[in-house]
Amino acid sequence: MRFMIIVKASAASEAGTMPSEALLAEMNDYHQELARAGVLLDGNGLKPSSQGWRIRFDGGGRRVVDGPFAETKELIAGYTLIQVRSREEALEWTRRFPNPQGPGLEAEIEVRQVFELDDFAPSETIDRMRAQQA
Repeated sequence: MRFMIIVKASAASEAGTMPSEALLAEMNDYHQELARAGVLLDGNGLKPSSQGWRIRFDGGGRRVVDGPFAETKELIAGYTLIQVRSREEALEWTRRFPNPQGPGLEAEIEVRQVFELDDFAPSETIDRMRAQQA
């Protein structure tokens, strides 16, 4: 089971403010712990939305929309992707996730399970996808 731990953006992350050395060290320690346990797949911070873009689909057309994007609460500033045996194990790891804003500050992370090919009904397309992963 794979789970994505999503770090919500803040005004500071959207302004491009880099995390403190203490927070970087705490995140590094956490990721090292995940790696030693064999559950870390990936984890990174994201640059501000001002350096990104979206593709907006309108019917049959596509349009590029450059950042920044206004709703900070709907943006993500980083993620950690883990692979564990159960939802309970994922919950235990996420309870130990460092506060992404720093000690004593308000912050929020969101955790979502990633779809696996076994979640989909058998089909020719799913079989091709399995073959590509092999």
